[in-house]
Amino acid sequence: MKTDSYETVVIGGGQAGLSVGYHLAKRGRQFVILDEDERVGDAWRRRWDSLRLFTPARFNGLPGMPFDAPRWSFPTKDEMGDYLEAYAERFALPVRTGMKVERIGQESSRFIVDLGDERLEARNVVVATGAHRVPKLPSFAAQLDPRIVQLHSADYRNPSQLEDGAVLVVGVGNSGAEIAYELAETRHCFLAGTSNGEIPAQHGSRRSVLIFRAIRFFGHHVLRTDTRIGRKVGPKVAANGPPLIRRRERDLGAVGIERTGRVTGIQEGLPLLEDGRVLEIANVVWCTGFRTDFSWIHLPAFESDGRPRHKRGVVDAVPGLYFAGLVFQYSLTSDVLPNGGRDAEYVARHIATRAAKAVGSPSVAAVAADATST
Repeated sequence: MKTDSYETVVIGGGQAGLSVGYHLAKRGRQFVILDEDERVGDAWRRRWDSLRLFTPARFNGLPGMPFDAPRWSFPTKDEMGDYLEAYAERFALPVRTGMKVERIGQESSRFIVDLGDERLEARNVVVATGAHRVPKLPSFAAQLDPRIVQLHSADYRNPSQLEDGAVLVVGVGNSGAEIAYELAETRHCFLAGTSNGEIPAQHGSRRSVLIFRAIRFFGHHVLRTDTRIGRKVGPKVAANGPPLIRRRERDLGAVGIERTGRVTGIQEGLPLLEDGRVLEIANVVWCTGFRTDFSWIHLPAFESDGRPRHKRGVVDAVPGLYFAGLVFQYSLTSDVLPNGGRDAEYVARHIATRAAKAVGSPSVAAVAADATST
């Protein structure tokens, strides 16, 4: 089996992994970025066709390269994918595409990254695969009548995938609201669940500019793991999810979407609501979120519930193992584009410090001081 050796292997070629790569390159470190997709940015390109980003372009750029679009415009998902690809090319980041990691283990002081027919050895590994990757479905989804078309939002692209007839969209986050709004153009649409509120301004309005600035400042600088309010409020906000941003409740009602309570089960193959109603529908789109799965990482780096045990992405229990892009890794912006690469920079600094200590560099103290700065 072929084996290559690197100082650092970064797993994941999305915004978190590319940001880590940028900061490692700035420090002259040797590394490779592994991306399971065939093109950088494909994780964005695969999302539904009409998706536009919820955050303005000025907050969507990675370190060293602003997003080339009007500052307060909202790029499409394909434009975001193309931006990430251009970013990797501009900084000549060593991205290997089509590389799916099957397992991470450790032999002596080296990490072993198993790619199936190839393995990589590394002194450091940065897991930047994204906060949530595996679609979540309720346990009763399998009980739906097989004649009903059901898709998770991860697989939804456009209305042509559905059968004629009514559709039930389950989940009132931003994905659910956007998809339901689109589907309501061509069929009767039910939207089940409860939202987490909505921003107090029309998306894209002048007033919303001030609100985005305030939300970003609060999430980036206040709700952090090293502030008292951040430790108290941050995990709750992260767990509940964001408020409705582009499609608000009155917008949903204006296009005829019928709001319902939660779906609690299946009765005779049809969705059962908490008020006892059974819906006669032809399609279901599950906008029920994603879960994290790190079962492929065979290292003692996790809590009993599967969450990584880390501080700002640094796993002290497994020296050389890092995470980037986790939910509330350091702040409420850690898993989204408005983070601006701050968490990635911290991880890269820590790797540089570790490398300096390993060779007994006289500049260890200076590098260590740099690594502890915010």
